Amino acid sequence: MRKLLALALAVAMLLSLGSVSFADDIDDAYEAKANVIATDYSGKTVILHSNDVHGAIDGYACIPTLRSWFSDKGADRVLVVDAGDFSQGTSYVSVSKGLTAIQMMNAAGYDLVTLGNHEFDFGYAQLMSNLEQAEFITLSCNVIDDATGEAILPGYTVLKYGEEGADDAISIGFVGIETPETATKVNPGLIKEIHFTAFEELYTCTQKAVDTCKAEGADLIIALAHLGVDAESAANGYRSVDLLNKVEGIDFTIDGHSHTVMTRGEGGLAIQSTGTKFENVGVIVIDNATKTVEQNFLVSTKGIEKDAAVLAAAQAIIDEVDAKYGAVFATSEVELNGAKAPGNRTEETNLGDLITDAMVWSVVKEGGIEQVEPNQIVGITNGGGIRAAIKAGDVTMKDINTVLPFGNTVAVIYVTGQELLEALEASTFCTPDSIGGYPQTSGITWTLDTTKEFNKGEVYTLDGKESSYFAPASIERVTITSVNGEAFDENATYAVVTNNFCAAGGDTYNVFFRAYSEGTGFDTGIPMDEAVIDFITEVLEGTITAEAYGAPRGSETQIR
Repeated sequence: MRKLLALALAVAMLLSLGSVSFADDIDDAYEAKANVIATDYSGKTVILHSNDVHGAIDGYACIPTLRSWFSDKGADRVLVVDAGDFSQGTSYVSVSKGLTAIQMMNAAGYDLVTLGNHEFDFGYAQLMSNLEQAEFITLSCNVIDDATGEAILPGYTVLKYGEEGADDAISIGFVGIETPETATKVNPGLIKEIHFTAFEELYTCTQKAVDTCKAEGADLIIALAHLGVDAESAANGYRSVDLLNKVEGIDFTIDGHSHTVMTRGEGGLAIQSTGTKFENVGVIVIDNATKTVEQNFLVSTKGIEKDAAVLAAAQAIIDEVDAKYGAVFATSEVELNGAKAPGNRTEETNLGDLITDAMVWSVVKEGGIEQVEPNQIVGITNGGGIRAAIKAGDVTMKDINTVLPFGNTVAVIYVTGQELLEALEASTFCTPDSIGGYPQTSGITWTLDTTKEFNKGEVYTLDGKESSYFAPASIERVTITSVNGEAFDENATYAVVTNNFCAAGGDTYNVFFRAYSEGTGFDTGIPMDEAVIDFITEVLEGTITAEAYGAPRGSETQIR
């Protein structure tokens, strides 16, 4: 096992240095690459890090193995940290509303974490309840309680090791930073008590935490940042690279949010990120004598022996969820696209078609849409809410829950044709770059011209708080040809079947929030996953056919 792990470390370091060829024989490859890895970590502090685990709970069993390896190699200490988004992603964490993720991180021995936007998916109160069971420190400098004006959690900590004044004594400051996009990437109705510092205030808040760490004697400062490097975040300057260009004194950034695999950021900035779902574990090596980051690299988790106790804890959770949700209720002749990009956040998909068809059907079946004719009912859901694929073959309730893990319900709002155009324009402002609000639709035939510029207007606000997105000053990129086969009318009223997240202004759907808050709509209370399950069972008679959903139906045309 030691040889396999050392090989994985060697391969990871070489990948960070450039393209190489590897010997077929493991022993030969180990011998050839062993000199790349320091064989003695004496006098070093090693930080292992993860990000965007998203419910891949068996991956936590790699952490004790790696920790022991570096300790056995002489490291003075090994810290384990995470950069957020551990509470959502599979049924194994979403069924417990994120609590099982906390339990697994306790079992793996995490020391420090920061929050991701998905930590708030089940509401602020649920998150704080979950964190009461955390055996690690949670940091976040820019999530503020509206009532007190104070951060809901410590924004920083300084960990001090060794005898003061000794050559090997070291103090490491950690600062936690949450993406301000959380304000609209989470159902705004579930986080009304808090806000996320944004725009220039984000930099000011972070700089204050960094300066405080320095004042308390930190030799170097590590940012735990859930910011990412997505193009979607560039307009507001919310990327980790933007932060480092604005804030002074951060020596290294452990990043999350965009699922990027990187050992350096744009322009060579000191940023590292592991991807998602334990594809890799990040390693940062600090030399205690010089108080500097000596090296950083990623370790692939493939081939790493998993800790038996942590793996057993994960398996107990997996078995319990599988027993409850693992029953097969349907079959699919095709794979339904669950990808982020290209996929549900960039274009129409067959899975988006299925989900929006099911949502519309679930409401029409129950009745209650009385203000418009049936041919004026459409469906829209945000592509970022579609979290996984449905593979060809057996389909279980767990599959559907994994695709739609948030517990969102189906809602109805009434908007004008002009407001419908605004929703589509705002939700595709950066396409062809991916965006969580990308509209998957039913009943709308529309065109998106990505060669035209988005005409940015005023920043959207929700309950007086600035969001991360901007209203279109004019409709430039989107046209609607028809609705349910009939001519589109900007002045007509349409019923939009959506989810309660979008109805509350989530992602880019501020126009829906305006309509919903004025009382022009209702929440059906139908869980989205149940709507899809019932649609597959009753309408499709248990079979998702290639004829019906083998490819996107072509409701959307994109000009690039």
